[in-house]
Amino acid sequence: MTRIALLQMCSGIDPDANARTIVDALAEAKAGGAAMMFTPEMSNIIDRDRKRAASRIVAEEDDRLLEDCRESAARHGMWLALGSIAVLREDGRFANRALVIDPMGQIAGRYDKIHMFDVDLATGESWRESNAYAPGEALGIVEGTPVGRLGLAICYDIRFPALFEALGRRRCDSIAIPAAFTVPTGRDHWHVLQRARAIEASAFVISAAQVGRHEDGRETYGHSVVFDPWGGSLLDMGGETPGLGFAEVDPARIAEVRAQLPSLANRREIPN
Repeated sequence: MTRIALLQMCSGIDPDANARTIVDALAEAKAGGAAMMFTPEMSNIIDRDRKRAASRIVAEEDDRLLEDCRESAARHGMWLALGSIAVLREDGRFANRALVIDPMGQIAGRYDKIHMFDVDLATGESWRESNAYAPGEALGIVEGTPVGRLGLAICYDIRFPALFEALGRRRCDSIAIPAAFTVPTGRDHWHVLQRARAIEASAFVISAAQVGRHEDGRETYGHSVVFDPWGGSLLDMGGETPGLGFAEVDPARIAEVRAQLPSLANRREIPN
């Protein structure tokens, strides 16, 4: 069994305060016996005031939160999956970037969110992620983590099965889907989509989430979850408060499920 920790956050507009939350949680996760901790989408800043946020979003190499997290991971000898942070690209646009840090504090993998959240909800909420963020163009897969071959996705990506089919073809053992889901979409879609992706890929799905009313006024759904390759629930942290949750991941479960339902092996190309 591998013990993992999920940090459910209510990130604010100050990256330094958010960094302290993650560093403190990493120490708690280590004390709780976890080999790896997962954080939500936009762990470094949530701020719908894009002008104000822009002054606090920097290039990856200049990000103090990332530096603090790398130092903390090395100090505790733990893996850390930063669900995502906002970073400044060389072309002046932002990337919504997942980073995986190894126990030596080195960056073991990156993934830039491919699918931009551009929607108008019936509640009146309107979001245009593509106005400021550039979409990624490549899969993110990290070898040798405590949860095996780890595939990376971010939030809205969960609605696009082709991405998870690609991760399934690469035989990912686990897939991280950090999120900052809205409450209306979360209430109706969050759990069913998480289970579906776990079943489709015959893999563990590990999804740390933002929760509650944030400093900028938005509200997120929470319910950080872990599902096993059969779609069984191993953790649900609820939708009320931030905090740290733990789950036990059994690598043997992957082979058991794939032997019973070899859907990855049985896959056929569908003609156009």
